[in-house]
Amino acid sequence: MGFLFLIYARRLFYGHSIVPYRLGLIFLLVVGLCSCSSLTSSGLNGTNFTIGTNVTPIREIKPEKDNKATVYIQGKVEKKAPLMKQWAYQISDSTGKIWVVTNQKNLSEGAQVVIKGKIRYRSIPLAGKELGEVYLEEE
Repeated sequence: MGFLFLIYARRLFYGHSIVPYRLGLIFLLVVGLCSCSSLTSSGLNGTNFTIGTNVTPIREIKPEKDNKATVYIQGKVEKKAPLMKQWAYQISDSTGKIWVVTNQKNLSEGAQVVIKGKIRYRSIPLAGKELGEVYLEEE
């Protein structure tokens, strides 16, 4: 009731209502923001939520010794393990699993995360076989 009185009082003193102008301005701002980019091109879709198009599926990360590229991965924290001054988290997506070494200690199992890291490879020769492991070191 009080709100309607304010609108009526503004009309009496100013001759017009400011509400339609505000609604029009809000409408123009929303339309402008939506027209700047398409939600589907930014990586958002209804069935498989991804943060952006730069996310690398875990299966595409190859265990090459000299590969030190920076990638983004997105997935669920499956396991965690404390290291000396860091933590290791096993992250899984629909394509595979990978360990991530980071200084973050507050990630909980089951949490959805996006991590930026450098691809690393640790060679583990054992009985004439190469049992090396690829992992990410968070930047």
